[in-house]
Amino acid sequence: AVRLEESGGGSVQAGESLRLSCVGSGFAFDRSRMGWFRQAAGNKCDVVARISSDGSDTDYSDSVKGRFTIARDNAKNTLYLKMDNLKAEDTAAYWCVAGARTEIVSPPRGRQGTQVTVSS
Repeated sequence: AVRLEESGGGSVQAGESLRLSCVGSGFAFDRSRMGWFRQAAGNKCDVVARISSDGSDTDYSDSVKGRFTIARDNAKNTLYLKMDNLKAEDTAAYWCVAGARTEIVSPPRGRQGTQVTVSS
């Protein structure tokens, strides 16, 4: 079964950084497009960033472009999201998604994701 486990969230001050990680198993990680979604309380789920299977192609939401960096280590089946210059509006639950799921923008069911809280 496909398994994705996020980690690395926490509570920080505005301007600080965090790095999220997501370990995948049960599927061909190195052949899968991957992505990060987020949802703040009371808001809709949004795409944060996506990356091609070999890491050569990335795309970002306008709200995080220039501050966040998506990366992957296929040898470790791990996806990353480096978040710099965090803002209060980045406060949300973050999830990683894989494959075709990167095109279905909704919170993954049954997973809490990792919470990021940014205080201004």
